[in-house]
Amino acid sequence: MARYTGPSCRLCRREGQKLYLKGERCYSDKCAIDRRGYAPGQHGQGRKKVSNYGLQLREKQKAKRFYGLLETQFRAYFEKADKMRGITGENLLRLLELRLDNAVYRMGMATSRKEGRQLVTHGHFTVNGQKVDIPSYLVSVGDVIAVKEKSRSSEKFKEFAEAAVNVPNWVQTNYEKLEGKVISLPTREDVDIPIAEHLIVELYSR
Repeated sequence: MARYTGPSCRLCRREGQKLYLKGERCYSDKCAIDRRGYAPGQHGQGRKKVSNYGLQLREKQKAKRFYGLLETQFRAYFEKADKMRGITGENLLRLLELRLDNAVYRMGMATSRKEGRQLVTHGHFTVNGQKVDIPSYLVSVGDVIAVKEKSRSSEKFKEFAEAAVNVPNWVQTNYEKLEGKVISLPTREDVDIPIAEHLIVELYSR
């Protein structure tokens, strides 16, 4: 699956807010938004009037960048969410939250979704005892996500065990065992990123 390989901070500047794509750097004084809080490019500091379509487009782009997806994959999630029962926008966010790379990040075993994707791709995690190296793998209620035995001696995972961050209500994390469990489906209240999902639905429903 193709992915964006350009500068992460450029994406934050384009959306005009922190997308927390660089982990700890986003909380430091090196953050690009704090240093240059305007869009990149020659006309980045110009004032622009945004249409309704522009607002919808920016919201979709922002959601894609939060979760590290390109258009084809994001559109596939929307189409799947549209066929599910319930509110399409909330279904979309739930599917995005259930991605393995996001679940690893939400459990506190990665400092960002980008790092979570990298760790999963490198084969550091198992799901229910089986190695899974596909970031887009959708976890289910009851799934146990654990750091692979051979990876537990890594300094990276020792740091996560010592940090012990707060996790959302839909997951539990045991830092001593370096594993977590999906205990329920994520709700809209569990998604703490600033996304107006109804604008994305309106855009794709044009």
